[in-house]
Amino acid sequence: MKLDTLDIRILRALQRDGKLQNLQLAETVGLSPSPCLRRVRRMEESRVIEGYVALVNAGAIGLGLTVFARISLVSQDAETVERFAEAVRQLPQVLECYIMAGECDALLRVVAEDIDAYRKFQSTHLVRAIGVQTVKTDIPLQKVKQSTELPI
Repeated sequence: MKLDTLDIRILRALQRDGKLQNLQLAETVGLSPSPCLRRVRRMEESRVIEGYVALVNAGAIGLGLTVFARISLVSQDAETVERFAEAVRQLPQVLECYIMAGECDALLRVVAEDIDAYRKFQSTHLVRAIGVQTVKTDIPLQKVKQSTELPI
């Protein structure tokens, strides 16, 4: 889908505040409400806008530890990768999973209550996942930046 300047302004505003009502959004981007709503609906239908969420503070709900797990698989064939991916999709602690080119086969962002909870999760779920050969965990010391806004 080809985006014009108004579409980009709408997307920027919604990335900053997904709760904007159409009237507020239209005012923010300099459109009247009807054409603004049509543009938003068109971007939703074409999946430029995939959905709307509430961003929850993980620490505030007891999930204060974030780790990155680098996974090496026993094989990189399509069946092994897909079986691993399907197993990971079932784990709510895994917020992100990427199949990688490079040193590891997959990179996961995982949340847990604390290091003991992560250790249990790793031994119960990750090392038992189909096709996993090794798990190497990186623990961040400081969050410098985290954003959901794409640079448009």
